[in-house]
Amino acid sequence: MTEQILHVTGMTCDHCAASVKQALLAVAGVSRAEVSYPDATAHVEVAAGTPVAALLDAVRAKGYGAEVSGGACCGTAPKTESRLSVAIIGTGSAAFAAAIRAAEEGAAVTVIEGSTVGGTCVNVGCVPSKILIRAAHVAHLAAQHPFPGLARRAPALDRKALVAQQQARVEELRHAKYESILETNPGITLLRGFARFEDAQTLVVSRPDGMEKRLTPDRILIATGRAPQIPDVPGLSGTPFWTSTEALVAEDTPAHLIVHGGSVVALELAQAFLRLGSQVTLIARGRLLSKEDPAIGKELKATLIEEGMRVLTDTTVQAVRFDDQSFELETSAGLISGDKLLVATGRKPNTAGLALDRAGVKTDTSGAIVVDDHLRTSVPHVYAAGDCTNAPQFVYVAAAAGTRAAINMTGGDATLDLSVVPAVVFTDPQVATVGLTEAQAQQLGMETDSRMLTLDNVPRALANFDTRGFIKLVAEKQSGRLLGAQVLAAEGGEIIQTAALVIRNRMTVADLAGQLFPYLTMVEGLKLCAQTFSKDVKQLSCCAG
Repeated sequence: MTEQILHVTGMTCDHCAASVKQALLAVAGVSRAEVSYPDATAHVEVAAGTPVAALLDAVRAKGYGAEVSGGACCGTAPKTESRLSVAIIGTGSAAFAAAIRAAEEGAAVTVIEGSTVGGTCVNVGCVPSKILIRAAHVAHLAAQHPFPGLARRAPALDRKALVAQQQARVEELRHAKYESILETNPGITLLRGFARFEDAQTLVVSRPDGMEKRLTPDRILIATGRAPQIPDVPGLSGTPFWTSTEALVAEDTPAHLIVHGGSVVALELAQAFLRLGSQVTLIARGRLLSKEDPAIGKELKATLIEEGMRVLTDTTVQAVRFDDQSFELETSAGLISGDKLLVATGRKPNTAGLALDRAGVKTDTSGAIVVDDHLRTSVPHVYAAGDCTNAPQFVYVAAAAGTRAAINMTGGDATLDLSVVPAVVFTDPQVATVGLTEAQAQQLGMETDSRMLTLDNVPRALANFDTRGFIKLVAEKQSGRLLGAQVLAAEGGEIIQTAALVIRNRMTVADLAGQLFPYLTMVEGLKLCAQTFSKDVKQLSCCAG
């Protein structure tokens, strides 16, 4: 028997050392293995003729680096200080949150990006869309506000100037929140190119100059986000349709915009263009916001129709034609023509080009990477975070996931708790939700009690002369514990976090009804709705406690 001494990199705790030991003991010819995390060494007793390569491969298969130590055969190998190496594919919110935290923990971080730094949110998602929506809201108020003593007039529209302002703010935020971090954080290096797996340990990065670079990091985080999902509709491919990316930077306002889709992006942009002067026809395969309480989609549809939008629900698109000037859609509701077509029928994970099968990283049927609550994939040293995973597609979830993935990649133990996830759709009125709907709670076997309060019972809504929408609360019947809230209201996004905190702290509707809320505020509507579980709020005075 002889002893081999290996230098092992990438271990971050004693659990890692135990994992390496188990891998070494599984190699034929190994009779003993002692692995030290502090010394980064493995002392392995092997039978004569046992190939060293088998030992190195066993360690590397667990996601750690390994090489034969330069120390004496039977002596103690000197401790070698080495930084944990982390490669992150992508530069969006999840990627940057992870990169910053991993660098803080002492890792050497390489972020890999083949396109624009910053990902979806700052470049083509949250930031530009909310600027567009806000501008459209201001235009709508100028022309349609509810105060007869103020002259109403449609503002003159300079779409090119609006886009220039919007994109200037996008560039400003991209530099402040992303590019400047790369410039000033010595622990993070940007590598330009597109990454794919060669095997579980190796990334191949195809660089812009045509060369390829191979990386064998100790840990890998996949944070590649999502892209628009284009439906397989005959005739659509090859036409100059818009996705949200093109719509947001279009410098001309369509005379008639057709929007194909019935969820978040479709609804937000359809209403924005309507308010900027376009005729808009929206075509949805099912009902609006089909994953939400049916009352939300029903009332939002009525609001959009009242505002002037043509809304076709439960309608299929059967074919698309374009004649160099206009689109013509064959639908189950008849022919629809318009000069622009926006396709917003969902988003797909950016995982197809990663060669995940070569690494053994599992995905679901949509191509999303399956992760656990520690953001681990099916491969021990490979993690994933953000919209490319099976987690909810919100930027704040992505950022939280990225931070927790970095903690875990560097030896910590952090979980991503998705039990309370508030969400907002920035239509007007806004859709804001958290927790369970009645149907979801009942599917889980819970007996529920619920109340819906229309906004004509909320003093602030009356003062605003805008009583569109409602607040609905779902409670567990026996305990009264709040399970969920669904809000359709102007500034609903500013209301929902209060409900989220109530759910997080396992408060009852009676607890909520007894809280002090400032008057006049829209969030007071939560208190009023909670009071309806035991009172008739129409019989209460203002500020009734």
